[in-house]
Amino acid sequence: MTAQSGSRTPLAAALLSGALGAAVVLVSAGRTWAEGEAATPVADATLPVTAGGRDVTGLPSALAIVGLAALVAVFAVRRTGRTVVAALLTLCGAGVIAASAAGASDTAAPHDLAAVAAALDDAAVHAVSHSAWPWVSLAGGVLLLAAGVLAWCYGPGWPAMSGRYERSGGTAAARPRRAAPADPERPEELWKALDRGEDPTRGG
Repeated sequence: MTAQSGSRTPLAAALLSGALGAAVVLVSAGRTWAEGEAATPVADATLPVTAGGRDVTGLPSALAIVGLAALVAVFAVRRTGRTVVAALLTLCGAGVIAASAAGASDTAAPHDLAAVAAALDDAAVHAVSHSAWPWVSLAGGVLLLAAGVLAWCYGPGWPAMSGRYERSGGTAAARPRRAAPADPERPEELWKALDRGEDPTRGG
């Protein structure tokens, strides 16, 4: 394996891990995280209540979007900026893990939804159960965290966006070439000079 191909392996792994992790978190946020039954004003009647990921916490999906933007920004910045963006991506992954783990046992969202559905401020929810989707979201956070760690460790050696249009500090290659003065004996050169916005009567 050459050095170039070896350096591309962490790059490909970070891109795949970050993109897949963000997608997993966003998909998980739209699924049911908790279910329960709420008592209604009608005697011996219950109302099923389901709480989605965004009902429980909106933090994982928000951090997934920020992490995805940070993954793209890794290639738009250099040096210190790349380290900062890699750290942001790592923190997004850690935040998703923490929020998803907390949501896996949360019961506040079902109670709030039950209060709205039953029109009772103190509506109680019984038999609350949690699905596996919070843990799927947590796995997506692990992938985002891995992408951030890879960008932190190997990012300085990754290619950046082309600097073709950046200023090169006034080097000779960056300065435009000055056209030769027009020959007054050749009218076509006088017209070309006028088209370029030059004064053909001024020498040099």
